[in-house]
Amino acid sequence: MNNPSSLTLHPSSLLLALDFGGTKLTAAVLSVDRQLKQPAWLAHKRIFTPAGTDARYELETMIALGHELLAGRPVTAVGVSFGGPVDHASGTVRLSHHVPGWHNFPLQQRLEAEFGVPVRVDNDANTAALGEWRFGAGRGVNSLLYITVSTGVGGGWILGGQSWRGHEGMAGEIGHTVVDPNGPMCLCGKRGCVERLASGPYMAQDYRAQVQGHGLATGKAVAEAAANGDVIARSILQRSAWALGVGIGNAANFINPQLFVLGGGVTKAGPLWWDEVRRAAHETAMPEVHFTIIPAQFADDAPLWGAVALVEGVQQ
Repeated sequence: MNNPSSLTLHPSSLLLALDFGGTKLTAAVLSVDRQLKQPAWLAHKRIFTPAGTDARYELETMIALGHELLAGRPVTAVGVSFGGPVDHASGTVRLSHHVPGWHNFPLQQRLEAEFGVPVRVDNDANTAALGEWRFGAGRGVNSLLYITVSTGVGGGWILGGQSWRGHEGMAGEIGHTVVDPNGPMCLCGKRGCVERLASGPYMAQDYRAQVQGHGLATGKAVAEAAANGDVIARSILQRSAWALGVGIGNAANFINPQLFVLGGGVTKAGPLWWDEVRRAAHETAMPEVHFTIIPAQFADDAPLWGAVALVEGVQQ
């Protein structure tokens, strides 16, 4: 059994990547060869979690999924992306906004005991940022902010070619920057946060409120209705894009990254949404602040690529 306290990858190693999302669990097994630029995917599986699930169910399901994909093959390390605040240094999950039971959970320690190999854990936005920078849309740049726009809105920084987590690991929370102080209440207790206006579930909730509780149940459905000419859906979608764009413009003024990489389900909303995000961002930013906004290369799998980069980076 390997010693979980250290990690040295052999020329060809098997890595297990795990992504604990807000509504789904995803795992992949990859072969890493130092002679190749990109790891090779050997197995991949995604499971959608039922409503009302808890941390125990998610952990047990993910462990079983990891063993299923490994199929008895020895693994060198496990990289983990988690959909919520994480203390990266200790691998402890601080909490999940969407699934109960994760408060101050020692996820790294639990998985090291299970698999007998080193484990590294970070939140999903940080891992996605690392994955896109190392393997995807952000290759070759020195600084970027990755933003996931899905069940929630979160961000992960790469600054100076390294992950930047800030004091206590809370950097990148662009979803809880306020863009409309008089806006609706967010789950964090503030009004008019980017997440409250731009995330898929909130878009669907606002649509139902305007049509007396009937109709669209997801952000994807709102985007499709907007594309088909639904005036209410179009207004909500445009407000979503505006809120995110304002958040991006403010982040551009404050940190001045080269690139913003956007991933998550809402980013599939189409040209109307993308055009408004870019317009609002550049209108909010100072004219002298230059940046580019592009879609993620790996879409929903960006956190998995980042989980690979987490453990790949330990030996560099």
